[in-house]
Amino acid sequence: MSPEVEHTDVGAYALGLLEEEDRRAFAAHLTRCARCRRELEELSGMASVLSGLGPVEDDEEDTRRASGAAVAALRRKRAAERRSRYVMLAAGVAASVTLVAGGVVAGFLMDDGGSVSAAPTLGPDSMHSPAEALYRSGTPLTGVGESGISGGVVMEPKLWGTHAALELKGILGPLECELIAVSKTGERRVLTGWSVPRKGYGVPGSPDPLYVHGGTALKPEEIDRFEVVTTTGTTLLTVST
Repeated sequence: MSPEVEHTDVGAYALGLLEEEDRRAFAAHLTRCARCRRELEELSGMASVLSGLGPVEDDEEDTRRASGAAVAALRRKRAAERRSRYVMLAAGVAASVTLVAGGVVAGFLMDDGGSVSAAPTLGPDSMHSPAEALYRSGTPLTGVGESGISGGVVMEPKLWGTHAALELKGILGPLECELIAVSKTGERRVLTGWSVPRKGYGVPGSPDPLYVHGGTALKPEEIDRFEVVTTTGTTLLTVST
């Protein structure tokens, strides 16, 4: 067989349409040709589907023509699939490059019903953490605490309870703190915890506030106040609702 015939016979080999002598020759060719081995793997699935279809005519010439048409159809199908995958990949890469070049951040969020929805797209001038984004989106309830510590809380009602974001300023570390929701019946629920480094937040030399967020099963109307407390029991800030 010529090299051209060898490569084009992979479809006929997959369908079991080669004569015994040609089949043995092509099997030997497969041991040397990685290209044909890859194509044979791709065609093997189609071959199993078509294996139950016998030739319409017993005439040898008609059988060869049918075989050639089947091989050509398989080749066209595989080529179309490869083109489709390439187009999709290229589109994805182009979109990714556009997002990165434009400084755009996109994500996904779980809504109250548990389904996935697109998160808001943030431009380069609004690259906030989820906690800061929530805090900035609402009207804060503010409070003043010990030693010039100040802050505020924004509540977001959820089907499962309350999502809350805290802004905290004027605090120095090292400290370990928790944000606690206190219900109108006196029940205390921890929303989140964090550590404060020695340099602190919202103070000279470290002017950026601290933003944290968390959740509780308490409904907004059930909450009397929020407290920022240390793990040793000291209340640093109280924010009433």
